[in-house]
Amino acid sequence: MEAGHVFVENVWDVMAANFRMARLMNVEIYSRLLETFRVTETIGCRPGIPPRSYGVDILNRRCDCKRFETLHYPCAHVAAVCAKVNLNVEQFVDNVYTLERTLRVWENEFPVLPDLSTWEVPPTTFELVPDRGIRRNPRGRPQLSRIVTA
Repeated sequence: MEAGHVFVENVWDVMAANFRMARLMNVEIYSRLLETFRVTETIGCRPGIPPRSYGVDILNRRCDCKRFETLHYPCAHVAAVCAKVNLNVEQFVDNVYTLERTLRVWENEFPVLPDLSTWEVPPTTFELVPDRGIRRNPRGRPQLSRIVTA
């Protein structure tokens, strides 16, 4: 934090990789008012196979690749859109990834666990009974597996 870093190092590494990939993408503006875009990947395009394209909705923080809403930080497609329309990509990184939030988790004191030998372990009150119906067929003659028709 003293060096001016705001986000966790892993997020910075992924964001740097996303920026490198974003340079190889084509961004088309669908609606500037609704902030929707179409991003076409030109990475690894093979002849005869159309390039993949993804819809990006900046306003609702969604991308068709699902990484943006799942991981809560911008994917490469969102990074490409931010570069196209001169947006600060850091505004789309969730607060969970800030160093301040991470350090706040570790400032709590954790109680010391007692010795393992003093733990009370409750006895098992049930018995596991295997289901014989899902077992493999026993060795020997194979079972008939064809459908007999008339």
